[in-house]
Amino acid sequence: MKTTGIVGIGDMGSGIAKNLIANGFQVTGIDLDADRQAAFERMGGKPAASVAQVSVASDAVFVMVMKGDEAKEVILGPDGLMQNMAAGGAVILSATIKPREAQQIGAAMARSGVHLIDTPVSGGYPGAQSGTLTMMAAAPEAVLDAFAPVMQAVSANIHRVGSKPGDGQTVKACLQSLIGAQFSATFEAAALAAKAGVPGQVLLDVFSTSSAGCGVVNNALEKIIDRQFEGTGSHINTMHKDLTISMNLGEELGVPLHTAAAAMQIFHAGRTKYPQGDNWVCTRVIEEIVGAELHRKGAK
Repeated sequence: MKTTGIVGIGDMGSGIAKNLIANGFQVTGIDLDADRQAAFERMGGKPAASVAQVSVASDAVFVMVMKGDEAKEVILGPDGLMQNMAAGGAVILSATIKPREAQQIGAAMARSGVHLIDTPVSGGYPGAQSGTLTMMAAAPEAVLDAFAPVMQAVSANIHRVGSKPGDGQTVKACLQSLIGAQFSATFEAAALAAKAGVPGQVLLDVFSTSSAGCGVVNNALEKIIDRQFEGTGSHINTMHKDLTISMNLGEELGVPLHTAAAAMQIFHAGRTKYPQGDNWVCTRVIEEIVGAELHRKGAK
């Protein structure tokens, strides 16, 4: 298999495309943004004029859109992947959507002859660009075996988390409830340190070498103390949406998610005040309340 496709060539999709190309795959792709299409062509991809054109040129197609309705249209619509891919091909649903939306897509595709691999990803912009994403893959074992090479081109960790559509999205919802809480606790700790007069570098040195240190916390704190609140590849809309999915799943299953709910409100505040910001901009909202900012070398 050497022909692949990508629908959605933004921060995440561009990284997936780059690593597919680097691993010798021919990649046909489409995005609504003309600048993204042009950047995709410069990296060696083949821009398409329609999703159907991506479908007929590809044995496997990654879908990296934002919302469940968009995924349904791309996959199930008259111009979509299911209608136009050859039997035996695979739609690799790498977008994060509600589990029940993935289940609905799977049910609609059941007799199409086109496989669905439900595999949301984690690792953000750095993971996508470096080809080290974590995939939470759900499909029958034979399908996962057949399409392992294309998935390995973009992922360092492929976890087989189930066999049915929705299984991957369910694990991702659990993961995002945790990551959202880690982010929010970091934002609050940063504001607390700022108000107390602790330099950001001190906080980073301690956090990163403590039991609390991890990629999520360390990266967030780096962005905060360097005041990088936009253009880092982690737009606040994505995490806000993911937390909404986690909360929705908790409601459906009757599971209280107290910490995730608090994180949801922090992200809601950040998104309302700074709609163009990245995740870390939530810290600015708290800083404005307390009247202090956290900088790498101390107060300014």
